[in-house]
Amino acid sequence: MSDDKNTAHPAYPMPPYPAQTQPAPGSFLKMDPRPDHGETTYKGSGRLTGKRAFITGGDSGIGRAVAIAFAREGADVAIGYLNDAEDADAKDTLRMIEAAGQRGLLIPGDIADADFCRSAIARVVEAFGGIDILVNNAAHQSEFSEIEDYADAEWEKTFAVNIHAMFYLVKAAVPHMQAGASIINSTSVNADQPSPAMVAYAATKGAIQNFTGGLAHLLAKRAIRVNCVAPGPVWTPLQPASKSAEDVAQFGANSPMGRPGQPAELASAYVMLADPISSYTSGATIAVTGGRPMI
Repeated sequence: MSDDKNTAHPAYPMPPYPAQTQPAPGSFLKMDPRPDHGETTYKGSGRLTGKRAFITGGDSGIGRAVAIAFAREGADVAIGYLNDAEDADAKDTLRMIEAAGQRGLLIPGDIADADFCRSAIARVVEAFGGIDILVNNAAHQSEFSEIEDYADAEWEKTFAVNIHAMFYLVKAAVPHMQAGASIINSTSVNADQPSPAMVAYAATKGAIQNFTGGLAHLLAKRAIRVNCVAPGPVWTPLQPASKSAEDVAQFGANSPMGRPGQPAELASAYVMLADPISSYTSGATIAVTGGRPMI
């Protein structure tokens, strides 16, 4: 009998991976194996021609894969990222956007700050003349074995980055959006199956899913769609930047496919939700979990 886990996707590396850690926020350039963001595989077909997008956390991981896909589908793409520690990743992503023949824009800063969120949206609108797609993707996570181990500041930072920033960005962006615009929020399988080691992160991901549903109803009268994508384990810099080296080595091994997803495998879900042809899809959660059900 064949081992299904070893044949689930032979094109992608299976754990165990080399044990590794990085200081937060991490860089895809330093990961082994290097994540696949669709650099050589994603082929566009004009689904987002003329659209203008802003993606938080767009320098690496899922955000980078989405930025590459959006650009190859014809969108101009601005990417937000935290600070100069991520400059190399962000500049490489900008290079990919421009290589697709689209305008790109780098916006470094902390989305936990409401004023920065407002200024970021203003920069996108000034540079591109408007905004059609907002992808709230950036996230902060950490792991603790006991609730007492959470510092108050760590709990507050997780909520500030993961859910408060979405409110600030949406509130700033919506006045510039026209009918047909799309807001896509990154939640997680943790919204449905919370990890006990990531209580704060899981709580924010549940809040994101609820926020998405309520906002979809609220903005339906403006014909602005709001949806979310719920990834399972994905091989991104967030993992070596927040987990022990031993946990990173086995990351994703317990998924039904026996491996974590690659960022490139998430991009199509975001493209589908951004595509104007998905005009009746709003309030939905698209689970991309490698076989782990969200019910």
